[in-house]
Amino acid sequence: MRLCSIASGSSGNCIYTGSENTHLLVDAGISAKKVEEGLKKLQLEGKDIDGLLITHEHSDHIQGVGVLARRYGFPIYATGGTIARMKASKSLGAVDAGLYHVIRADQRFMIKDVEVEPFSISHDAAEPVAYRFSCRGRSAAVATDMGVYTDYIVEHLKELDVLLLEANHDIRMLQVGPYPYPLKQRIMGECGHLSNESAGQLLCRILHDQMKQIYLGHLSKENNYAELAYETVKLEIELGPVKYKGGDFDIQVARRDCCSGVCEW
Repeated sequence: MRLCSIASGSSGNCIYTGSENTHLLVDAGISAKKVEEGLKKLQLEGKDIDGLLITHEHSDHIQGVGVLARRYGFPIYATGGTIARMKASKSLGAVDAGLYHVIRADQRFMIKDVEVEPFSISHDAAEPVAYRFSCRGRSAAVATDMGVYTDYIVEHLKELDVLLLEANHDIRMLQVGPYPYPLKQRIMGECGHLSNESAGQLLCRILHDQMKQIYLGHLSKENNYAELAYETVKLEIELGPVKYKGGDFDIQVARRDCCSGVCEW
């Protein structure tokens, strides 16, 4: 399997994952041109994509969907609530209704040789999900836009090889920053985003000896920066009730507006 963050941040998200035979995108919250540029670095083209999986309908996750759908016509997978909101969005333009495929949390399905498992997350969207992927005993997950994590989410993230996990904001930066108070409350609320500290604490519950790669994603441009997210998550692991140290794992921060390194396993 492979996983690569084409872009991951508060201004736009698109993640590639797949096998030798199956090529998938999670979200398309950047322009179609940037998606194509990212795929080119993976020696792929839009016509190679077997499915686009949408986590939720916010613009930083669906901005490029309309153009990509019209250009390549690949299937779009999302929950019923997400699809309804996407169809109501004027910004996407006309999208062939036949491209939409309704999925449900906790109901696994196959796209060629990759098993996809959507699971519910806590976010202020219609019916948001994160995704776990499995192929021939290998696994990965993309889990962002979560106000809180629960035992249910922890169970879906156990025994992974590779994980892209949200580390959206530094709590202190957010508290003293320029955002209006209601927006700060939304971000820190149960339907908002995971902080650096929360990301590290969640990792403490799912780390295991065989984990190969951790990406920290969906960083806020205004309330976080890469070095701070990295060091905070490592510190939470150091201080956590686990046998591991922060340096025991390959932890990288996914870049906001361009491709990060490719993990292949």
